[in-house]
Amino acid sequence: MKIIDVTNNHFDLVNNQLENTDAYHVKVYSIGGTTVIHTQAATHQNIILVNRVRKIHDREIDFTIEFLFNLTSRDNLEILYGHNFVEIEAKV
Repeated sequence: MKIIDVTNNHFDLVNNQLENTDAYHVKVYSIGGTTVIHTQAATHQNIILVNRVRKIHDREIDFTIEFLFNLTSRDNLEILYGHNFVEIEAKV
């Protein structure tokens, strides 16, 4: 699996996140057809995976957690599953 930084293609999203949330760092990535939004704040980090065509696969979740959080386990993460998205939160 390959993750590509596409933050420069999402200027409005990044600015809105920085202006309207407690996030101090926002990056946007692509894993094929899945968009990954990674935000960092003083007390937590969030990852949102979105795919408008299909549900998010477990291997995408695990790959993203390992890549962005440097974790190999889902322990101590809060994971919210939606129809075509997954939100993952890690407390700092």
